[in-house]
Amino acid sequence: MGTKIGIGQDSHRFEEENSTKTCIIAGVEFNDVPGWDANSDGDIVFHAICNAITSITGTLILGGIADELCLKEGITDSEVYLGEALKTLGDTTIQHIAMTLEGKRPKFKSHLEEMRQSTARVIGIEPSQVGITATTGEELTGFGRGDGVQCIVVITFETP
Repeated sequence: MGTKIGIGQDSHRFEEENSTKTCIIAGVEFNDVPGWDANSDGDIVFHAICNAITSITGTLILGGIADELCLKEGITDSEVYLGEALKTLGDTTIQHIAMTLEGKRPKFKSHLEEMRQSTARVIGIEPSQVGITATTGEELTGFGRGDGVQCIVVITFETP
């Protein structure tokens, strides 16, 4: 058995303030901000996890499998994309996920546990195997000024 580390990142800008699109982060709805300017639901956590999986498997999920599902079949649910990414792991298992979010809005603190639980459920691991932190970024970037949110994910994988 071996250990590999994968890293993934994703970010999206919010749609216009009058948008009716729902903002979804880690499968959790945030109603105090507009949704993402994205073809799909734009779930930055699930997208970053897909990218971390791609860094291990080499199978392009975002820009590949997800584009096929979204643009050709009309599937915009990022949980579906993550499910497809998980299939590419074969016998490789996820041992731990660490993620950080950067954004001035929405306010993450009261939703961190719900996001952790949702991520664990979708991946099929225990919530104790998911760590989430969040920062405002002190207005140093567009994320810190409230234009959107960035997510960086590091995943520890165990290989056969």
